Amino acid sequence: MVEADAYLKKFQKELSAGTVSLALLAVLAQASEPMYGYLIAKQLERIGDGVLSGKQSALYPVLRNLEGAALLDSFVEPSIAGPPRRYYRITEAGRETLQTWAAAWRATRDSVDSVLSGITA
Repeated sequence: MVEADAYLKKFQKELSAGTVSLALLAVLAQASEPMYGYLIAKQLERIGDGVLSGKQSALYPVLRNLEGAALLDSFVEPSIAGPPRRYYRITEAGRETLQTWAAAWRATRDSVDSVLSGITA
């Protein structure tokens, strides 16, 4: 049983690696204004039915990687209630990448669903 739990955790980690980037781009593409990390995490939690909840600290390296790839821009603004906040917004390259990744996600999801359709839960 312990080994099965370890395999499940490894599978979930590998599965979430790309999906978090896709979800972050989608949230920022739908945002009417730039968002900082905590707001992004709360939006992911709200619209993702909590699937990505509890992983807020894991979002920041992904945000930095997306920015490094020129898919996001960021800027820092002072906060009256604490340290300065870094706000993120999606770039045009990010929007194009989101469309490509979303199509790849849907194709992969549909393919895996087809394979799994014969399995009973």
